[in-house]
Amino acid sequence: MTVHASDTAPAPGTAPEPGDGSVARLSAPGWVEGAVRERARRGAAAVFPDPAGYGSVLHGAPASAPAPADQLDALRLVPPVFVPHRLERMLELGEEPLPQHVDLETGVGGFRAPLPVYVSAFGSTRVAASDLGTAVARQAGRLGVPMVIGENVVPVGGYGRLDGERAHGSLLARITAYREAARDTGLGGVVVQQSTQDADAEVWNLVYSDPTASGLLDEGRLAFELKVGQGAKPGLGGLTLLSRSDAARLAEQYRSEELYGPGSDTVLRHGTPGTFTEEILRQQVRLMRNNYPRARVWVKLPPGRDVGEAARTAWEAGADAVTVDGAEGGSGWAPTAFLDQVGLPLAECLSRVPARGGALLASGRMWEGGRAVKCLALGARAVGLGRAALLAADEDPEEGLVRLLDALALELRLLLSALGKYRPGDLAAEDLWLPQPPFLPAPAPAFPPYDPFTTR
Repeated sequence: MTVHASDTAPAPGTAPEPGDGSVARLSAPGWVEGAVRERARRGAAAVFPDPAGYGSVLHGAPASAPAPADQLDALRLVPPVFVPHRLERMLELGEEPLPQHVDLETGVGGFRAPLPVYVSAFGSTRVAASDLGTAVARQAGRLGVPMVIGENVVPVGGYGRLDGERAHGSLLARITAYREAARDTGLGGVVVQQSTQDADAEVWNLVYSDPTASGLLDEGRLAFELKVGQGAKPGLGGLTLLSRSDAARLAEQYRSEELYGPGSDTVLRHGTPGTFTEEILRQQVRLMRNNYPRARVWVKLPPGRDVGEAARTAWEAGADAVTVDGAEGGSGWAPTAFLDQVGLPLAECLSRVPARGGALLASGRMWEGGRAVKCLALGARAVGLGRAALLAADEDPEEGLVRLLDALALELRLLLSALGKYRPGDLAAEDLWLPQPPFLPAPAPAFPPYDPFTTR
């Protein structure tokens, strides 16, 4: 989720206090910011060309398409001529099925979601600590889309109950915004992520015992996510910029580093990445299940070379979902060498994770239906929106994410219908043309698949 402040934001070395409730208009260099903002303004209409040109403009594939940004973009969706799933759907309906007859409702890590999408983790960076974090939470709650609250929010911005804690970016503010906007549909849920520093702050204990979260627990809509790593900087902990006063306040929890000179008020804050082995990860998941039996258990993995082994370990230990963040994912702050050169691309991650091993969630450069459907065909249960969700809320804090997801839902229905599939779970590798194989899912594991809907 590489989101940077625009040119109107202060330069490094003069950064204001984070968490003041406002942030300069966002930009996302090198990404599809304009297209995301258009969808946040126009909604599903933006899936098609400008209607002003209808009748006078001819459309088709460009003569020279741009080079694909990654392996997922290089794949093509390939509808079949023979469509047995369409015949089944026709017999169910008693009429020829249309895209409107595609059922997008999906089980996402023990929750129900209206489409195979969740909001990825926003942590303690200045972007998410602004009003945008709560704006995203409100809209996700309205829609019933699961939302992850990222690491280090409590140590940096406070839980939200004590006087003097920042109201805008606090953990409680985001949970409250989601819960108050949620409708009585049984859809969605809140996922609270924890890292090493969060464990010291006992974040999960705070949430699990808080009356504000009791309704989510009663409804089965609360999960805890163990963060093992992320796509933009695998192998590193959280990195943010802090003012000197904030760095001094957090000195017991975080190490800070001088980068911008003694005259600057800005320092770099380091979070620990955590130390994991196969046994440590297994015991961590089992501890989560034992200590928080009413909460779902998620595990977020970085795009490491042993991501398949790590996913198997988490599922065997009882995780309800494993999130894989591809190297295309991002962060509010990361070294440029990591953004460009470190970690496996998402398509390669999906190829290394066992097919049918458990609920697999994928994130990394998601914003439109084509990329999402490719991930679903490669074995993911749902995809996560990071940059796109923040940019949509930045475009319109009340309706931007709603419109973006309206567009995504329409695109998903059109694409699934074209493939002759009417449920996301019906998608498979057969729906993809692989110009440079192998991008196929790994073989099925030897252990029985873990199904949270039948084992809990």
